[in-house]
Amino acid sequence: MMNLKKLSDIQITLDERIKQQHPIKEGEDRFSKKLLALLVELGECANEQRSWKFWSNNQNPCLNRTQHDFYSGDVIREYNPLLEEYIDNLHFILSLGREININIPNEYKREWMIKEKDIVDHFLAVFSLASRFGITKSETDFNLTLDTFMGLGEMLGFTWEEIEASYYEKNEINHGRQNDNY
Repeated sequence: MMNLKKLSDIQITLDERIKQQHPIKEGEDRFSKKLLALLVELGECANEQRSWKFWSNNQNPCLNRTQHDFYSGDVIREYNPLLEEYIDNLHFILSLGREININIPNEYKREWMIKEKDIVDHFLAVFSLASRFGITKSETDFNLTLDTFMGLGEMLGFTWEEIEASYYEKNEINHGRQNDNY
């Protein structure tokens, strides 16, 4: 089981910090902006997954990349771009749930996951369900989106330990970005 409540609580802290540094403007719809961010990040995740690119000779997922310092060329970090994009999505899903006061379960169980027959259909299902959730803002549609998204993580080959560790790492990066006025 994965402790999603703990991740959600960490997300609340980041969301509150962002809200303090970037107050909501009158008439601004943060929910819609977060939903669009989720859909964009989902597209970036699919882009790193690559198997749907039938026109390309390289349909292997991007599993490691090295980031270099622009000036010195020194290695800054090695990372898994597919996992990083997946985690960006998890940040936005939890943030959207919080935005409309969805009760995130303390422990997420594998049997709740929804999986499609192949990865392309699965990405399309997450896009569709997230879009529907954005319209209805219902707890049912949130849970369907979350369950299908969690199934995507398993289909991409990520363990729950990798997901949690990467979530914490990306959360630190996001706080660092706030420190740097990103």
